[in-house]
Amino acid sequence: MRAVVFEEYGVRPVLREVPDPVASADGVVIAVEATGVCRSDWHSLQGHDTSVTLPHVAGHELAGRILSVGAGVRGWSVGERVTVPFVCACGTCEQCAAGYGHICDRQFQPGATHWGSFAEQVAIDRAMVNLVRLPDSLGYVTAAALGCRFATAFRAVVRQGEVRAGQWVAVHGCGGAGISAVMLAVAAGARVVAVDLSASALALARSLGAEAVVAGGDTASAVKEITGGGAHVSLDCVGLPSTCAASVSSLRKRGIHVQVGLMPPEQGVPPIAMHEVIAGELRIVGTHGLQAHEYPEMLSLVASAGLDLDRLVGRRVGLDEVPDVLMEMDSVVAAREGVTVVDRFR
Repeated sequence: MRAVVFEEYGVRPVLREVPDPVASADGVVIAVEATGVCRSDWHSLQGHDTSVTLPHVAGHELAGRILSVGAGVRGWSVGERVTVPFVCACGTCEQCAAGYGHICDRQFQPGATHWGSFAEQVAIDRAMVNLVRLPDSLGYVTAAALGCRFATAFRAVVRQGEVRAGQWVAVHGCGGAGISAVMLAVAAGARVVAVDLSASALALARSLGAEAVVAGGDTASAVKEITGGGAHVSLDCVGLPSTCAASVSSLRKRGIHVQVGLMPPEQGVPPIAMHEVIAGELRIVGTHGLQAHEYPEMLSLVASAGLDLDRLVGRRVGLDEVPDVLMEMDSVVAAREGVTVVDRFR
């Protein structure tokens, strides 16, 4: 099969032929119909993810159909349309037993700990725990856009942020995860302030229901002024020391900061004003993907709220364009809004 292979950290990947994957006894092989290109993949290319060893095939926001099924797999058949969480669970550890498979003690991550979906096929182990059926109404490209970013935003907004109607929510960074968070917070009845340097990203956030936008400068002070004292919930969807610190400082008392964007130690430690955390009894929480068993509820919310997930898709590219897309991502943010998706039918 063809795959985009990382051969050196920080160097442009190459598209080449590699051996087809083989299903493990408890796994499946999926024909990749669409897959998102995520900033997490850029981190892997840069060597920020210590779980990645070279040569490597990244990609974790996948949707496709089952090509082959391992001998021990029950309840799944060749041809079924599926996706998977970007954190796959073992199904037996303490975290999995408690329902938190997304922070499984023995987790594996397609595109990080194992070869991923920047390829024509991908192998997924522990299929009975990790596969998610796609409704016929959901196309492959849209399902790939759900990927880690919408699913992570769902947990960040609904579970970790506990967003309620009438609250102010600040979203720092309006790429794939941030735009998803804007959409979900608006659906929850919140009043959203979108923060980004890109005028087109802010325009998209406005069109999705953001009440106000902030385009730079002292973003924390701007959010506090707009919201009359600070956001009830603020999300850093970029993952830089500066955006993390600004998110925390934009909260009102007893507010919740949710860290969505990855923060590799190489980028530095965020200068969080801990005196504000203490004085305001602020809460700082992380979020890391979404459990497979939560996907049906997420999809139900999408349907009931009438969310147009196609609006998350920024551009569609071919597999041969993935190296260029990854090299376009700099150390701050990708210049393009929305989710870039590799579409097999493009």
